[in-house]
Amino acid sequence: MSIAIASDHAGFALKKALVEYLERRHVEFLDLGVRSEERVDYPDYGYAAAQAVASGQCTMGIIICGTGIGISITANKVRGIRAALCCSEYMAEMARKHNDANVLALGGRVISPESAEKIVEVFLNTDFEGGRHAQRVQKIHQLTQR
Repeated sequence: MSIAIASDHAGFALKKALVEYLERRHVEFLDLGVRSEERVDYPDYGYAAAQAVASGQCTMGIIICGTGIGISITANKVRGIRAALCCSEYMAEMARKHNDANVLALGGRVISPESAEKIVEVFLNTDFEGGRHAQRVQKIHQLTQR
């Protein structure tokens, strides 16, 4: 498993903490920026991470902006991406089990690094249930092909 991880300036501190978390867990990742809290535009980084996942370069993605909203909207513009904004472990579990989410969006100004680590842990270790949920995910994909 390889993870694309990216943030804007508002998510930089949380991204930095999660990079350290991934390193401690020996999870392979591709850090697509940012490298400081200097102001940038979140669409550039959300799109880069989504492209890395959609192209198959990475298995999953983690994207972070101030609230997680803008960067998740951006990522969901990329065909094949199912970005889920999660602020709890339960949301992360359901995003994977029922929606086969492949990108996790987080809010750097909304949750603590400790909470984010727990959410990431659940997201990365929960499998898609398939079954009736697979049909629904397929419907989502069909919408992007119209």
